[in-house]
Amino acid sequence: MKTRHLHVATHWVRLALAFVVAPTLIPLAPAAESGGGTKVLETGWVHAYAAYGEPKYGPDFKNFEYVNPDAPKGGTLHLTQPDRRTSFDKFNPFTIKGNSPAGLAIYMFESLAVMSGDEPMTMYGLLAEAMRIAPDKSSITFRLNAKARFYNGDPVTADDVKHSFEMQTSKFATPGVRTSLEGVQACTILDSRTIRFDLKDRSYDTIFSVGRLSVFSRKWGVGPDGKRKDFDQIIYEYPITSGPYTIAVADSGRRIEFVRDKNYWGRDLAVQRGLFNFDRVVYRYYEDSSIALEAFKAGEFDMLQEYSARRWARQHAGPKWRDGRILKKTFPIGFGAGLQSYQINTRRPLFQDRLVREALGYTYDFEAVNVYKQYERTYSLFSNSEFAAEGLPGTGELALLEPFRSQIPPEVFGPAYRPPRTEGGAPTMRENLLKARALLEKAGWKLASDGVLRNAKGEPFEFEYLEDIGGAGRTAVVWTHDLAKLGIRMNVREVDFALYTKRLEVFDFDMVQIRITDFTLPSTVDLIDQYGSKAADTTGSGNYRGIKSAAIDFVLDKMKDSKTLDELRDTSRALDRLVMYGYYQIPDLYSSNYRVSHWDKFGIPAKPPRFYTIDSGIDIWPAWAVTAWWAKDAEKH
Repeated sequence: MKTRHLHVATHWVRLALAFVVAPTLIPLAPAAESGGGTKVLETGWVHAYAAYGEPKYGPDFKNFEYVNPDAPKGGTLHLTQPDRRTSFDKFNPFTIKGNSPAGLAIYMFESLAVMSGDEPMTMYGLLAEAMRIAPDKSSITFRLNAKARFYNGDPVTADDVKHSFEMQTSKFATPGVRTSLEGVQACTILDSRTIRFDLKDRSYDTIFSVGRLSVFSRKWGVGPDGKRKDFDQIIYEYPITSGPYTIAVADSGRRIEFVRDKNYWGRDLAVQRGLFNFDRVVYRYYEDSSIALEAFKAGEFDMLQEYSARRWARQHAGPKWRDGRILKKTFPIGFGAGLQSYQINTRRPLFQDRLVREALGYTYDFEAVNVYKQYERTYSLFSNSEFAAEGLPGTGELALLEPFRSQIPPEVFGPAYRPPRTEGGAPTMRENLLKARALLEKAGWKLASDGVLRNAKGEPFEFEYLEDIGGAGRTAVVWTHDLAKLGIRMNVREVDFALYTKRLEVFDFDMVQIRITDFTLPSTVDLIDQYGSKAADTTGSGNYRGIKSAAIDFVLDKMKDSKTLDELRDTSRALDRLVMYGYYQIPDLYSSNYRVSHWDKFGIPAKPPRFYTIDSGIDIWPAWAVTAWWAKDAEKH
């Protein structure tokens, strides 16, 4: 089954102080709480910052546990593009027009801090040797490592950091990058190695967005005449970066080769030890996934992450798998699963009745869609995590929900929502359709003599399911057939992606499938955008469903002010109950594993991190396979 990720702008995670900057790292003793996270000194510095609790690794740690610190260096890693890009035409990944090559974010650009794959929302210094967070989160200050260098030998300075920030918040940067940093009020250079970001949005989202700021040289884009181009005119110039690799070859927008920088400044840092083990990394681009699969079988590249359940079950097989030349593996996903669902636009009169929306949930046959048994049914806003509602509401949840008891569905106070099923002793699809019919009749919809479901006005029950071209597939066929049994007509409308995006922006749709990005901790910024009443009337927001609820607004406000993990958990679970029992969407699916075939040429660390990706440079988490694995051949040297 195809799944689409809609990367709403706020899903680029929205990653200090007026005190005198100390010249050396100050020991961590009497500490002040930073509002639900790492203990920090008002006059001191920390090596790491956690949104809640304490960092797992202390100041003197040697390496992350999900790497092999003694991994041998050498060999070449061959990859294909990890996304839908089929070519590239620029080397600037931050601007709007054009496509930049895969791998830049992983191998070339470095940030002030990196995320740990072992902990939810915890960052450790990379370009910054230390950071200082104001107790009220009004600012965050970074002190750069004196050894940090760009590949041209220039030191990384506070001027470079400020220039990088200004470019990524300029009108030339992509909306996603700009939005991730809009919580910053000011950026101030304190000295050549120290820079402070004052925050107007005092959330951990903004703190982590600043920590994950990509840093590049202010010389990037400066011509021989000393003049700097506008940021969107920096197109073909190779980025001047501080990362472990540089570009060796870029061929016709279809192939790019990175070579490890033997003078890389950070090779001995604890956060980099055991990583970036290949001497060269080569990406080749293919026109589509079918061609890429055949190229993989022919040995043109070394690993393939599979997103299609059908291809995984039927095409990742053959002599090379049977004799062990190619290995077929799954790796656990530790992220909470972002809600993938069919979102119902409640702005439409047809869908304003909650009974109607509940009925539609019974018409979706998940088991018939999940024919290869590769997915699990989504059951929550926060599936696969501790933030999903379970059982009856706890004391903390009830305190949030009780003031609205007369305004919200009574089911909210009962067992947590679970979607209809048709296997494992569950009712049959026929029984579910009968339940849907009963709910629709209660809402005033009855089957007319012409076989069409109609209301008291004689209007037919008919709606449009919007998709981009090629996105509907087998799911729509199965669903349309079951809806027709009730006299409902679902019209599948496939449009090009530009029109699809525009129609979402202005809420011009009846139903659409949306996949929210996975998470470690729920992002209040994102959730307010998706469920807040104000966002329902804001063009371009993520509140596609048009949700307006005083109870939801109240819980979101409390969530934003959560000081402890327990408070965040209670508010998340209360929100979960309100949204799921509002029947604003029909839950779809999620995967608890990455599916990967790879040639038997890799050494692999003993355990994966909890939070990671396989080969993608889009997310802020470790791209574990392409950074922590190593070549078996290198072990012999």
